[in-house]
Amino acid sequence: MTRSIRAFGLAALALLHLVALLALAAPTGAADIDWDPYAEVRVAEVLSSNEDGSTRTTKVWLAVVDGQGYIRTGHTGWGANVTRNPDIVLRIEDAELPLRVHFVEDPALRERVVQTFREKHGFKDAMIALIRGSHPKIMRLDSR
Repeated sequence: MTRSIRAFGLAALALLHLVALLALAAPTGAADIDWDPYAEVRVAEVLSSNEDGSTRTTKVWLAVVDGQGYIRTGHTGWGANVTRNPDIVLRIEDAELPLRVHFVEDPALRERVVQTFREKHGFKDAMIALIRGSHPKIMRLDSR
């Protein structure tokens, strides 16, 4: 009996070890999206959910910083949508990516993302910043 309990314990331990290894190997967050091919994309579409459940489609600029996708907005309807429900679909060319946004508050990262938008869009970005304000909602794009 002791031998069978020990064998059962070893089998259970081996199974737990296998589950842990599989969990570590599984992709998480945005790691399973290769953002680099989208780095030169200037405009994408965000599909967000309005309060009444209808879908809002909004054209946005996309920035890729260190292999991670980012979007931003000011005080807009779709910005309110993603604050209420962070699940969106990002349409880039023919791809539709189901994503979850996470708001970026780290000052150093925010500055790098803003700088990427500025380098990509130049004068237009500077003009839009006057309308949008000095503290836009910057969102990291992660897989759902």
